[in-house]
Amino acid sequence: MNRITLCALVSATALLAEATAALAAAAPAPAAPNFAAVQIKATDLGHRTWMLEGQGGNMTVIAGDDGVILVDTEFAPLHDKIKAAIAEVSKQPVRYVVNTHFHGDHTGGNQGFWLDGATVVATSNLRKTLAEGSTNMLTGAKTPPAPQGALPGRTYTGATTVAVKGRRVQLVAMPHAHTGGDTAVFVTDANVIATGDIVSTGMRYPNIDVADAGDIDGIIAAVDTYLKRSNAQTKIVPGHGALMTRPELAAYRKLLADAREAVRRAKAAGMTEDQVVEAKLLADVQTRAGANDMASANFARLIYRSVG
Repeated sequence: MNRITLCALVSATALLAEATAALAAAAPAPAAPNFAAVQIKATDLGHRTWMLEGQGGNMTVIAGDDGVILVDTEFAPLHDKIKAAIAEVSKQPVRYVVNTHFHGDHTGGNQGFWLDGATVVATSNLRKTLAEGSTNMLTGAKTPPAPQGALPGRTYTGATTVAVKGRRVQLVAMPHAHTGGDTAVFVTDANVIATGDIVSTGMRYPNIDVADAGDIDGIIAAVDTYLKRSNAQTKIVPGHGALMTRPELAAYRKLLADAREAVRRAKAAGMTEDQVVEAKLLADVQTRAGANDMASANFARLIYRSVG
């Protein structure tokens, strides 16, 4: 069965439903996105590398002499807009798509780029979750299995590299962090790190997908790795939010550690999950993050479920 035939077997309605459910799981979303109004913004990071922002997770474009490596794909209905934005900075085709994690606002466009001829690369755990479907721990919302064309055709554990002519990036698995199958992308020749949703800023917290073996300790450990592999000139592309510097990443790490410690102490003292939420132990953290009460309550619940 060829790629076009396979695509025809999956309705646009199913793809949109999957994307919308994943967005709801990742962050508060009162209404379905208006994809027709979305514009893709490109930020030049130097050395033929760009950050793309649209609706959903941030993307990174690494352009080589004979192809492009694209980190994450946002939502399926944005495929043409993303492709057009890439064409503005490189005339080469997308040869590889790297998924930082399985959520639909980062993987929804996989199938479209696969139909264009790209190879999707991710951790083995990510492929398993996409293939089986998932459930949001807080809401119970279910995301159905992804279509075959959206699944990674190349998987790895530990670490691997992806290369096009003149460019090479390193992929490192960050297990049990935001999800059970996260990937960090190190673009060393441009001094860029694409973190996926392990780092999420902008009036929000990172989602700890405990249903997929996400864990607050793993998130902080991953951020420690980013700090060790960065310097004052490193450009950090978060899963959500504005481009970051190393000092901003260090402040983000402290925010996470403070939130973890507050919830851990309360749980160790015998407080229930509801009591932790009602006590508003994350009030200071909430102010620093710019988040709202609901986001802080959800973050406290997820930390509670992931700490010992």
